[in-house]
Amino acid sequence: MADPTPSKTEGVTKFDCVWTREPLPAALAPAAAGLVACRQELFAAGLVGADPVTGIGFGNVSLRIGDGGAFLITGSQTGHLPELTAADLSLVDATDLATNRVQCRGLKPASSESLSHAALYRCWPQVHAVIHVHNHALWERLRNRLPTTPEDVPYGTPAMAEAIARAAAAPAGVLVMGGHQDGLLAYGPSLAEAARELFGHGR
Repeated sequence: MADPTPSKTEGVTKFDCVWTREPLPAALAPAAAGLVACRQELFAAGLVGADPVTGIGFGNVSLRIGDGGAFLITGSQTGHLPELTAADLSLVDATDLATNRVQCRGLKPASSESLSHAALYRCWPQVHAVIHVHNHALWERLRNRLPTTPEDVPYGTPAMAEAIARAAAAPAGVLVMGGHQDGLLAYGPSLAEAARELFGHGR
């Protein structure tokens, strides 16, 4: 059954998450396997993980499903897990910026960055994969050299999604989240291409 999850504090979900707790459809198994493999590479590189002080997870990966706005994304607060399975993913069926709402299903609710991913899928139909990572050195070096969202726009909000849509000038690339310290978004027509966009700037 649908479970409205209220907004929470920094580091977790800020939007209204309408989550249906159920296993993902079996047809998504190949997509889930590819998503998990990409996420493991990012975890090994230290680009996805958890803050050692607060324990709050960071970083997430998504893959568009079909030609519409649905996408598969790593679940909320899974960054600390050394390995993921399909049970740690969530299928976002719909997003609504006007009401700050995400509708998803799976055994985990969708990532707190789901609206940011949705903004890139809405902006460019050619985008089929989005990677969100944290890396302080890259963030400092690329901030304001690559497209950068304003410093006063917080993560996980409609305002951030709108800022991302304005900054995404091409269907593949890297964006710096100016108001989300250490946060970067890489995106492209596939998970492999999004990863190449990211690693092309170093690790």
